[in-house]
Amino acid sequence: MANTQGPQGHHDPAGSTQMFRAFVDEAAPQARQQQAAPAGPRVGLIVGVVVAVIVVAAVAWLALK
Repeated sequence: MANTQGPQGHHDPAGSTQMFRAFVDEAAPQARQQQAAPAGPRVGLIVGVVVAVIVVAAVAWLALK
């Protein structure tokens, strides 16, 4: 494992901050895309649950008729 603290053992917080900011800036567009994508499957799930409830209600109505 490499020693990332340097020869004197002093940690450079500015370097870590810069690397973190680069990571956040790089990951930000992906996060926006992931938030927008689930809208389609969520609508399909809601429609599927509504259809399932209607089918169960129809079967129960026919069974009790």
